[in-house]
Amino acid sequence: MPQRPIRSVIAKQKVLTATAEITVTAAARLMKKKSVGAVMVVKDNGRLAGIFTERDALFRVLAEGRDPKTTRLSDVMTAQPQTITPEKPFGHALLMMYESGFRHVPVVEDGKPVGMVSARDVLGPELQEFESELQRRTRIGEILG
Repeated sequence: MPQRPIRSVIAKQKVLTATAEITVTAAARLMKKKSVGAVMVVKDNGRLAGIFTERDALFRVLAEGRDPKTTRLSDVMTAQPQTITPEKPFGHALLMMYESGFRHVPVVEDGKPVGMVSARDVLGPELQEFESELQRRTRIGEILG
């Protein structure tokens, strides 16, 4: 699983982006609607400018006493975040997250976002494998009676 290319991890994703001018409240609503923990912030030319995460909302907005209704993403996003390309193995992204202490890595091609990998992505195949193992054990238990 860690060796599969990131392209396969993001294959079914729709790229979620916002401009740096929108408010934290607008970004949070967008993230809630799409059930994601981060949004990629793009420039007018579509190139990645930054990333805004739920942790940014907590630590850079709420904990600092800023008003999310008036605070713009440009003021609280992580500008020029570390990125990865779709051809890299998923394990490389996991290592980046582990070593740098973040949970989301934008996936870019030619500077433009094409997806995002997160710590949650590791749960998908692992959870399916776990469920399959539970079903197998249940069947064995039924057979052995």
